[in-house]
Amino acid sequence: MATSALFAFLHFLAVFGVFATLFLEWQTMSPAPTHGEALRIQRCDRWYGQFAMLLVVVGLLRVYFFEKGKAFYFGNPVFNAKMTLFVLVGLVSIYPTMRFIKWRAQTRQGAAPVVSATEYRRIMMSLRAELLLLLAAALCASLMARGVGL
Repeated sequence: MATSALFAFLHFLAVFGVFATLFLEWQTMSPAPTHGEALRIQRCDRWYGQFAMLLVVVGLLRVYFFEKGKAFYFGNPVFNAKMTLFVLVGLVSIYPTMRFIKWRAQTRQGAAPVVSATEYRRIMMSLRAELLLLLAAALCASLMARGVGL
């Protein structure tokens, strides 16, 4: 019982961490980020990746070992929708992460990154899409908790 509760807590921590770091990236991003803003975004993106990995690992452990079992979850269409949404979040996150990594050469020299208008729009669109997809995944989790899809 205590182990299951601990893993549920870690799962919530990871979800909140993913959402918080992504929100901070979205909030900090600007058409002409300063050196400090770029460093903050890069830091947030690294934490985002770590929270996402924690979410995947803890989520799989919960499915396979600490909750109702894989047959229960994989047979639930709402769970499958939630997993699909999470995969989409991961795919959408590739573009911003690659851009933030490319900024390293500039930020290591103490310079602000040069962001084109197109790059800015794409990054912002990606961050917004990730936030919306995460909210949709949270809705699926809430529906699952109420027995929808069984």
